[in-house]
Amino acid sequence: MINIQNISKVYKTEDVQTNALNNVSLSIKEGEFVAIMGPSGCGKSTFLNILGLLDSASSGSYKFGETETINLNERKKSDIRKKNIGFIFQNFNLIDELTVYENIELPLIYNGVSPSERKRQVEEIMDKINIAHRAKHYPQQLSGGQQQRAAVARALVTKPKLILADEPTGNLDSSNGNEVMNLLAELHREGSTIAMVTHSSYDAGYASKIVNMKDGEIFSEEHSSQRKDVFEKADAKNFGS
Repeated sequence: MINIQNISKVYKTEDVQTNALNNVSLSIKEGEFVAIMGPSGCGKSTFLNILGLLDSASSGSYKFGETETINLNERKKSDIRKKNIGFIFQNFNLIDELTVYENIELPLIYNGVSPSERKRQVEEIMDKINIAHRAKHYPQQLSGGQQQRAAVARALVTKPKLILADEPTGNLDSSNGNEVMNLLAELHREGSTIAMVTHSSYDAGYASKIVNMKDGEIFSEEHSSQRKDVFEKADAKNFGS
């Protein structure tokens, strides 16, 4: 699904040049769950933004499917994002003035989906994520775990080919964090492709592959030894409130 070869990202100011990424190469297969780990400032968030076409590499190749994205203009990148990529953020990024239902519906509006089809898809994903009972609530009326569940529903409502998660448990206590990770594991078992940035080795244990970064480079890739044990915990009961 994703093939990245030798991408670099350089930020320049008048006096300073910062190399955020240096000749990074990575392939993500359809159905993989990849955890990207490393210390703060290692380039993992920059890498995730490039994966999500929110930022551009300075050089190299990034193929999303058969499409080379490096030299695409912003409109074409936006089209790929809207149709193929769902985002889950550490700070949830829900819109306070919109209800849970309206937040989840928003990507479908951007994609020009009809009102009747939007209603069907939003209700379907709310039932799946078990957030339908909060449909008319506003984000500030929800717990952190419920807000993240609403954010996951928003990311999934367009049925994206790729889910990108940036520290999805970073603002949650351990109980709510485990719930969100079990949800991601269940989605992966159902066939979703996920790339997640995390500082947590426990959260990384949910992934099928762990990528370790340092100083803007990937220095190792490994399969998660915890994967089997963790996935056995991720069953339907973890979708409860």
